[in-house]
Amino acid sequence: MPLVRIDVTEGRSDEDLKILMDTIHECVLSAFKVPKRDRYQIVTEHKPGRMILQDTGLGFERTDKAIAVQVFTSARATVMKQDFYELMASKLTAQCDLDPKDLMISIMTNTDVDWSFGFGEIQYLNGKL
Repeated sequence: MPLVRIDVTEGRSDEDLKILMDTIHECVLSAFKVPKRDRYQIVTEHKPGRMILQDTGLGFERTDKAIAVQVFTSARATVMKQDFYELMASKLTAQCDLDPKDLMISIMTNTDVDWSFGFGEIQYLNGKL
């Protein structure tokens, strides 16, 4: 059920975006142990200069290929989150040629009542999920 929002600067091909999304989904499956069809992803492309992702004083510079990944999910153990962060860095480097310094990830935790998968229902509460 994680909802994954991926922000990128314009310029990647449709194939590059597909590989990026598929790779991120592989990481979600592995780290969070969710079903394969539990896939909710939104990619937003921004014009150059419309994303500012500084280094928070860590002493590195990002490139124009930097991405921001926001994950909205139910509570996950710290070890799962750490695994997710590490998997993302290694898999996106290997499969998308993304420099790990160009990856920013944020996870927002919510509860069952914060999700409706359609029909205006809370499927976690009404027993449909």
